[in-house]
Amino acid sequence: MQHAVGAPLPPPHGPGIGHVGRPYQAQHPGHPGTPPIPPPPAPGQAPPPQAPGQAPQHGWSGTGPTPPAREAVGHTGHVQLPPGGPVPLPASPAEPGTGGATLAVLLIGPAGAGKTTVAKLWAARRRVPTAHVSLDDVREWVCSGFADPQAGWNDHSEAQYRLARRTCGFAARNFLANGISCILDDAVFPDRPVVGLGGWKRHVGPGLLPVVLLPGLEIVLERNAARSGNRRLSDEEVARIHGRMAGWYGSGLPIIDNSTYDVETTARVLDDVLARSIASPPAW
Repeated sequence: MQHAVGAPLPPPHGPGIGHVGRPYQAQHPGHPGTPPIPPPPAPGQAPPPQAPGQAPQHGWSGTGPTPPAREAVGHTGHVQLPPGGPVPLPASPAEPGTGGATLAVLLIGPAGAGKTTVAKLWAARRRVPTAHVSLDDVREWVCSGFADPQAGWNDHSEAQYRLARRTCGFAARNFLANGISCILDDAVFPDRPVVGLGGWKRHVGPGLLPVVLLPGLEIVLERNAARSGNRRLSDEEVARIHGRMAGWYGSGLPIIDNSTYDVETTARVLDDVLARSIASPPAW
């Protein structure tokens, strides 16, 4: 039987119950069936005595077990979710590297720098819970109507970028509020405020630690050539982005040239750089 979407389901058909909840015998005179269940007692009255051999009634109006209490608002399962606030600067770890510090990291770099790969490995190798969120992945959550920046940067693509950045910041703050570190990655330009550091600082908090990953141009061209789909850019676009990223030199942010490093080495260098940033946060 088809039921309209959103309409209440009909009452169940079970022993002693016919259509629209009437007793079976009332609809089928002369047919044997289960005797009807007596109505619940009025408030203040004792329940009627059970007939000999009759099983005790159970349910919300019977004398059976008490129904479970409703789950408190603000809980998921049995885990309390504290509200996520602006991320403060982490405390200095008492061991080499970032140790067990809970921190928020923003890994910056051009396409082909290895941001996502390095961020994912660094997060996986830490001995404390650490999440990785890539802005490109979040942007591509939009399946229908995705505004691909490669097709041209316009109001539509800028609006989706801002939404993705705000979503990443919300995720990072909530991870940190629950004791889980978070590393984000994005191609942040030093000379373009709309995709600059200010938005990240606003959405995550003053404790965000930015690090720039900037290998040589020939390296990013080689890595870009191995990409496919909308993640692969033209050589001209890669060269233009790489040239603009050079503006981070002299910005005061830590920069890692991973031209000669493999992913494992780059992740270790990143951890050392972050440890120094915790001890002496960069001014940005």
